[in-house]
Amino acid sequence: MRDILIITNYFPPETGAASNRIFHLADGLQKHNFKVSILTPLPNYPTGKIFKTYKGNFKHSSTENNINVHRLWIYASNSKNKLLRLIAMLSYSFSLFWFFMWSKIPKTVIVQSPPLLVAFTSVFFLRSKKRKLILNVSDLWPIAGLELGAFKKNFSYKLLEKIERFNYKHANSVLGQSNEILSHVTSLFPDKDTFLYRNYPDFVTPKISERTISKGKLRIVYAGLLGIAQGIYKLCNELDYTNVQFHIYGNGAERSKIETLISNNSELDIIYHGEVSRDKLHEALIGYDLAIIPLLNRIYGSVPSKIFEYARLGLPMVYFGGGEGEELIEQYNLGWITEASNYSKLNEVISKINPNELNIEFKEKIKASAIKHFDFQTQLQSFIHEI
Repeated sequence: MRDILIITNYFPPETGAASNRIFHLADGLQKHNFKVSILTPLPNYPTGKIFKTYKGNFKHSSTENNINVHRLWIYASNSKNKLLRLIAMLSYSFSLFWFFMWSKIPKTVIVQSPPLLVAFTSVFFLRSKKRKLILNVSDLWPIAGLELGAFKKNFSYKLLEKIERFNYKHANSVLGQSNEILSHVTSLFPDKDTFLYRNYPDFVTPKISERTISKGKLRIVYAGLLGIAQGIYKLCNELDYTNVQFHIYGNGAERSKIETLISNNSELDIIYHGEVSRDKLHEALIGYDLAIIPLLNRIYGSVPSKIFEYARLGLPMVYFGGGEGEELIEQYNLGWITEASNYSKLNEVISKINPNELNIEFKEKIKASAIKHFDFQTQLQSFIHEI
């Protein structure tokens, strides 16, 4: 049995794509005879507060699903203040350094990036000719931060670029969730070993249901983070509700704005359901006509994991984000695409969708395509062969 350590900022009971991705990777590895350990902060996402069960702990270790989970101290914060967020990342980096000093580290380590500083701490202290470091890159920072408007090209940005390059240089191999990520890495380090590791889900697919008519409208759903990058608040304001009812699941920075908008504008056919468990969400999602996947701006390297999850549920999509995600929707006939940030075009595309097309046969084709092309176990087997 081989030991492997995964260092990540997110892990259950935290919710979201990053947490799910790392859990499925860890669970898959332990089922293939790996002894898996996780290093992660005390749970705090997305509230920015340590979860009640873990309050008062400096460190918490447990065995969950045959995985050894070590939860380390962090100064938790989801503040928009950049200094407080920096302090939060540095606090976890400090905890990692302390753990490295007093613990035996396996010869194979997977490091999640971003956050860049956490990845840098791990790579800096663990790089060794006797150890294999695998950098799992889910988003391209600081490029993504620049495209989102979070950064400017100044001294701080150049420093983050140097940290990014250091991490790539000293990792033995790089996992990337998109071909764009891998292209970026090899443009900097042409000889670097890379592996395309997408965020494929691993769950038993529920039975697809007949579409439910609601006021004669298309029932469109968004489920996920209500953050700045997704732009759900703006989407609520821009959608044409003539033939659309919009359902929202999730939590995040824009939640209060969305709730206020709904409260003050009863003419907008929007229903906010709050945050629900993943299993309950899947049961709800299969009853909708369409899912929408928006990005406020096209982000280089980003491929929303919702594409793979919705496809496995047989849920048609309207993709509103550009880039590689757009290519996947077209390649596997998963729904419709439209130009990011062009709301008039989005409304035009939705208005031309024939509800009769959104039948069980169409949804079953999407589901079958996902099972064939987005299979978690097939990908995992290929990755294990590369370790």
